[in-house]
Amino acid sequence: MKNLSILGSTGSIGENALKIVEQFPERFKIKALAAKKNIALLARQIDYFSPELAVVFDKENAAELKKLIPAGTGVEIIHGVEGYNVAATISEVNMVVAAMVGAAGLMPTLAAIDAGKDIALANKETLVMAGEIVVKQALEKGVKILPVDSEHSAIFQCIAGNRIEDLDQIFLTGSGGPFLNRSAEEFTEIKLEDALNHPIWQMGKKISIDSATMMNKGLEVLEAKSLFGVSHDKIKVIIQPQSIIHSMVSFKDGTVMAQLSIPDMKGAIAYALSYPERLPLYQELPDFTGIGALTFQKPDLEKFPCLALAYEACETGETLPAVLNAANEAAVNAFLNRRISFTQIYEIIGEITGSHRVVTNPTLSDIIEADQWARKIADEMITNL
Repeated sequence: MKNLSILGSTGSIGENALKIVEQFPERFKIKALAAKKNIALLARQIDYFSPELAVVFDKENAAELKKLIPAGTGVEIIHGVEGYNVAATISEVNMVVAAMVGAAGLMPTLAAIDAGKDIALANKETLVMAGEIVVKQALEKGVKILPVDSEHSAIFQCIAGNRIEDLDQIFLTGSGGPFLNRSAEEFTEIKLEDALNHPIWQMGKKISIDSATMMNKGLEVLEAKSLFGVSHDKIKVIIQPQSIIHSMVSFKDGTVMAQLSIPDMKGAIAYALSYPERLPLYQELPDFTGIGALTFQKPDLEKFPCLALAYEACETGETLPAVLNAANEAAVNAFLNRRISFTQIYEIIGEITGSHRVVTNPTLSDIIEADQWARKIADEMITNL
């Protein structure tokens, strides 16, 4: 029996992780659930999975949650940053599913690693912001970081059983998002509803916008650099519109290995939860004869400048990835609230990353300070637009 704490239980990854737990109750037990403010869904999760602890963002949401939980359930309800850290470090927990959205996932993930918990990592921002620090701490603590992103899970599976020194290149695939075949001239007319309408994947709002700008793919490049210990020039992004090949790896003898499956996150989540075993999900296989062909394209960096900005941050490193991530979070949030246009997302990010004074050999404090600086500048820019 593996005891789990799920940080971000009401998001897309969290809900799918709980479906795996529900399917294999003899394998997994939920000890803690943490969410931000989707109180109604969290209450239903508590009722079904009976965790010992539930965490929400603030005091008001905690009070609301208590009203929805029947007396005598025995669940402790706490809130705030410290609450998330408590959920990440419960002594009985073997693995923490880090599925919180954005920079908010960094400190609870570090707390979990420090407490010796294995990490099923869906929060890519943790490695984008502080990959070197996170990976170093995990090595020191003997903690496994198991990727949940479908692309990084695919890379992890392709590398398994091979010598890392034989690795040549990583081919990180992506669908291209909803605007792959739309001309750049039309981007000024893109509406929020258009950007949220991903043609293949069902995702949360923030990651859907990141997919539309292709920033999501850029963040994944940064994540892969830290997770697999490779230089930025070893990671190539390839558009694979059918989303059947989730990523590929080439080796120095010219061999290429790919991981294929239907576009469904449960496979990657289950592999992280059960590694090195594979759970009998028996998911539908790709209909290869029905698909007919798998196609590939180079990403258009002029049409999707967010990806170009991420490549630059990956090459520079230091505090620039944290600034890129913070500026993106602020800009995407503004777009979701209809305060800026779609094209202003990458205009804001580009201006902020271009004006940042990079701190070399940054400490965690330096990274957090850079993150806060970028958010402050972004808020000012958005207000003045």
